[in-house]
Amino acid sequence: MARVMVLFAHPCDESYGAALHRATVEGLTRAGHEIDDCDLYAEGFQPVLTTAERRAYHDVGPNTAPVQGYVDRLMAAQALVLVFPVWNFGYPAILKGFLDRVFLPGVSFRLEAGKVVPNLTHIRKLAAVTTYGGTRMRAFLAGDPPRKCVTRHVWHVIRPEKMRYLALYDMNRASDARRAAHLERVRREMEVF
Repeated sequence: MARVMVLFAHPCDESYGAALHRATVEGLTRAGHEIDDCDLYAEGFQPVLTTAERRAYHDVGPNTAPVQGYVDRLMAAQALVLVFPVWNFGYPAILKGFLDRVFLPGVSFRLEAGKVVPNLTHIRKLAAVTTYGGTRMRAFLAGDPPRKCVTRHVWHVIRPEKMRYLALYDMNRASDARRAAHLERVRREMEVF
């Protein structure tokens, strides 16, 4: 079993995104994983990278001070699951802000001779659980930035042994049955994650 950090980014408890979050945590819990459930909205995470933080960005060590608690949680994780809706073909601002403020030099990567070297290689599993208002084709035609960010950028700094991207496309027209089937798929996938 692993220590799993679940990063959840949706402001509404009654949302389908919140149901996906619950299904994710339920599946991981059934599998016996230790869960660090990080609800960014509930925790009041501040997503804005300040002027001082940007100026200290490359100063490894001091750059983590404003977000040290989150850095500690990320460094303790053995698996990472992001649960978020896709809005305007991107992450919710709070999740993008987490990546900007916490995935720092010395945390998610090291710079060696100007090249990015992965630094979260202790995280062996990576997953994303998400929804898109538009179809898969529409996402593809737009370049699908959220998928690429997870499967390329986040993947690169982790280099996981296992990777899952669980997306429900065309959410705006999804039937109750289709939404329920996706919830069950997420629960099952997390039970074997």
